[in-house]
Amino acid sequence: MLMTDAVRDEAQNFVITIENTGESFKCQPNRHLLSAMSRMGKKGIPSGCQGGGCGVCKIQINSGLYDTKKMSRAHVSADEEASGSVLACRVFPRSDLSLSVIGKLQKNIVKKSTKTPWSTS
Repeated sequence: MLMTDAVRDEAQNFVITIENTGESFKCQPNRHLLSAMSRMGKKGIPSGCQGGGCGVCKIQINSGLYDTKKMSRAHVSADEEASGSVLACRVFPRSDLSLSVIGKLQKNIVKKSTKTPWSTS
């Protein structure tokens, strides 16, 4: 049986690494990063409206190939998008990706990832 390109693409998973937390998860090319992360039970990228309008899931792609869908220019300028600052809910991977959370809730993510079992804050 021959596998069509569409079926092959859907079966492929790319590894997405969140540098702020060290978390990794797999994402198919037909899923946006935020959806794949949630399905894998990960919480490294803050989630908001999931439609490209609120800016909560703003990330910086540090390496890898990806496509994007339309996102709010109030949260991501054309220059930012060109330099890899995008909304995770609008990003579809085309290779393994490495990213950093830079959005409104970045401080919360970094704080959670550096907590130790004996810390009180």
